[in-house]
Amino acid sequence: MKEQETMVEVNNEVIKNKLPLMEAFYTVQGEGFHQGKAAYFIRLGGCDVGCVWCDVKESWNAGHHPQIFIKEIVKEATQYPGRLAVITGGEPLMHDLSDLCDALHEEGFTINIETSGAHPLSGNLDWICLSPKKFKAPLPEMYQQADELKIIIYNKSDFQWAEDFAVRMRPDCKLYLQPEWSKSDKMLPQIIEYVKTHPQWRISLQVHKYMNIP
Repeated sequence: MKEQETMVEVNNEVIKNKLPLMEAFYTVQGEGFHQGKAAYFIRLGGCDVGCVWCDVKESWNAGHHPQIFIKEIVKEATQYPGRLAVITGGEPLMHDLSDLCDALHEEGFTINIETSGAHPLSGNLDWICLSPKKFKAPLPEMYQQADELKIIIYNKSDFQWAEDFAVRMRPDCKLYLQPEWSKSDKMLPQIIEYVKTHPQWRISLQVHKYMNIP
């Protein structure tokens, strides 16, 4: 019985120290407040939000991606000179990020997260980008914790949807409107005019796609 209990503890420790990694890569942040900065992206598998226009639907099923030791994820990140880490998904907060954040901080990284806010925060995060989705609402506590609100504009009604969230955010939260990529030609002109009359908002573009980088 004692041997069996030890095995359970070992198995739990193995699970605790691994995360489902879809991909990780060094690039330039293309969106939001930190646009233009060199960044190491850590894209975790698993998402239960299910946006119909998601451009990384292959991330949704965590079981389709290998469980990688956190120490190996961080070791690979340290091979590059930049010390900004962006944890994304999928929906990264489906996982406990405490150990990953601690390990990244030990190596001198500043940690950003991009989340729908549908799951509780975990880990010591330096910057929280909240990008709420209509398919699963953010948790109420997210509004006062986010540093950045990024609303994806897919159609005209999304402007009012954006304002509904903006009034819930803390006063110093940065507000961004970003056209959904496939609707950019149609929606970007509307976003430009909207920002001109609502200057509390800024425009976020997926400039990495224009630069043809990850």
